[in-house]
Amino acid sequence: MYLPWNASKKRLAEAENARQNRQQFVKAWSAGQISRRDLVKLGLYSAAGVVAARNGLSALAPSALAAVPTGTPRSPIQPGIEFTQPMPRLEEFQRKPVDALSPFPTREANQTWNAAKGVGPIEGRPPGKWFAHQRWNEFYPKVAIETAMMPLKPGQYFHPKIPMIQANKFWTFNGTVPFKLVKARYGEPILFRHHNKLPLNPADNGGFGRNTITTHHHNGHTPAESDGYAGAFFFPGQFYDYRWPFALAGHDTINTYATDPRAGSPDDDGGITKVPGDWREIESTMWFHDHMIDFTSQNVYKGNASMLNLYSSVDRGNEEIEDGVNLRLPSGTAASWGNTDYDVNLMIADKALDRTGQLFFDIFNFDGFVGDFFTVNAAFRPYFEVERRKYRFRILNAGVSRFLKLCLSDYSPFYWIGNDGNLLERPLVVRELDEQGIAERYDIVVDFSKYRIGDKVHLVNLCEHGDGLKPSKDVVLADALAGKSNDPCVGKVLEFRIARNPAKADLSQVPSTLIPLPEKKPVVRERTFEFVKGGGSDGAPWAIKVNGGSSDAANLNSISAAPKPGTAEIWHLVNGGGGWDHPIHIHFEEGQTIARSGPPTSGGISGVPPWEALARKDVWRLRPGGRVSVYLQFREFSGTYVEHCHNTVHEDHAMLLRWDLNGGPTAIPNPQPTPAGCSYVASSILPQAL
Repeated sequence: MYLPWNASKKRLAEAENARQNRQQFVKAWSAGQISRRDLVKLGLYSAAGVVAARNGLSALAPSALAAVPTGTPRSPIQPGIEFTQPMPRLEEFQRKPVDALSPFPTREANQTWNAAKGVGPIEGRPPGKWFAHQRWNEFYPKVAIETAMMPLKPGQYFHPKIPMIQANKFWTFNGTVPFKLVKARYGEPILFRHHNKLPLNPADNGGFGRNTITTHHHNGHTPAESDGYAGAFFFPGQFYDYRWPFALAGHDTINTYATDPRAGSPDDDGGITKVPGDWREIESTMWFHDHMIDFTSQNVYKGNASMLNLYSSVDRGNEEIEDGVNLRLPSGTAASWGNTDYDVNLMIADKALDRTGQLFFDIFNFDGFVGDFFTVNAAFRPYFEVERRKYRFRILNAGVSRFLKLCLSDYSPFYWIGNDGNLLERPLVVRELDEQGIAERYDIVVDFSKYRIGDKVHLVNLCEHGDGLKPSKDVVLADALAGKSNDPCVGKVLEFRIARNPAKADLSQVPSTLIPLPEKKPVVRERTFEFVKGGGSDGAPWAIKVNGGSSDAANLNSISAAPKPGTAEIWHLVNGGGGWDHPIHIHFEEGQTIARSGPPTSGGISGVPPWEALARKDVWRLRPGGRVSVYLQFREFSGTYVEHCHNTVHEDHAMLLRWDLNGGPTAIPNPQPTPAGCSYVASSILPQAL
């Protein structure tokens, strides 16, 4: 995708001209001035979902200089600034009492109008019973977090030697970087009030992104009205009250009297508050991000994403407490729970800049958009000082299309302890991770005690992309360090500087047993979802076939699966081709991987690899031509959810479907948000959904 560093001036000029031409269409698309149908009519976008190969427009069109793709100019970043700035830690959101919120939160959406401004309801949550907070009194919020999505405030950089980011090029929580962190614990529901303070005019977006948003709490066992449904977006000037219950899955059927201390939450004095549910369903490393229908990739790329650490009696965030329940993973000891001195969140995302040094995004790469440099916690290739002791790193692939494959630069072993939001049954000792799809989280523990003060070791990416369809190959470590790949993102990502001896003794451990898998219930239904290229409606290049039916391309008025509450099913996820890859995400429930076929993993393992077999997951990488079978349960909450490819460019064009968990005979209607309020239209249940 990106031109080589030594490309000629003529080639660079041609590629820059093509990029600027494309950006005019990107801006019109993101502002709602044109649609996919318009692109088809203009001859720029075929009904099969292929960008017209026209010189001066497509980055993949034949060059006027040679019969090769024009490519895209690399980001104008001066050499030598790598690892010259410290890595910022995620900023923790302020917690406050619920009664400090004004107006006070309500079970159904607050439909009060802003009389002073004469604009629509103050809350953008769809009105009435369908999006009312389920079990409101039972899981009444105990803590409030209030934030706003807004343009970036002045003085924010990826690096001091890179131009300051223009306000509407980056939209973040509270208008600042680095990204944010929610610390939550089981049994303590949080009211997350999200204000939309983005520009009223959708064209004031810095060239890409949509000013309507919806916040997806990525698989927190959350009721649908607070899950971040793609069609329940809200407008500038409104807020949305998300209530995250933080209830253990199995709350209604397992350990209902809350007698098991392993199913618990850390209290403020080093003890345990027991909660109902299955302790084997405990989650740890989570995140939340925008899920706006058709615009997820653009909005997440612009900065609408942050992380959430969920603490339990087992994973307490205090390595000192030894009570037979706490795993004592690396964290710290100052607070009774939630210490992050040695428990570090890493949001790794690839970015690209235009010739002026501003963020660049190209929706004409419908196969997927990959950048040409990495950021960690929104900082360009930083360094992080560590002590000579064990650290836990919660690694999130926060990109939109790029896969990762990480190892240490000296190829030393480390512990792999978590996959997605879940700890493994037992730690694995590895020298490199598997390829990590978009939205997957890998938790690792690195012991820096073997290094000397003054040593440096790097986190290195081995996964090479030529485009956004899939990884092209994994390079060997020596070639990655020598810069032999044509992909600018292969190589060093983050520098660890061993700076000092521990301030106090390392009390952490990596136990031989972590969290076992839950028991399975009898399966009542199996479904097959095939993820295919082409055949979607409205010229969309990606689609999903359900149970052998016709392609369904992101029609939120249609329900493609309708499992019954309290049941268990097996969902077969099938890649409908070998020329691309898909990381598939199923909302709401964590699942168990029970079968896998197709190409081996990047580690050469066929079938279900141990890092999947030993953990529940919420994102499954299919691999080219592959197939994965997933066991799922449907419990506690209900409503409207989605399933989609988490290559968010594929999701937006339009590899997403709606599924409902609804015990009633009537289909949940689909919300139709507008600035003046939200109405509903009737939904249809497809025959294959039942």
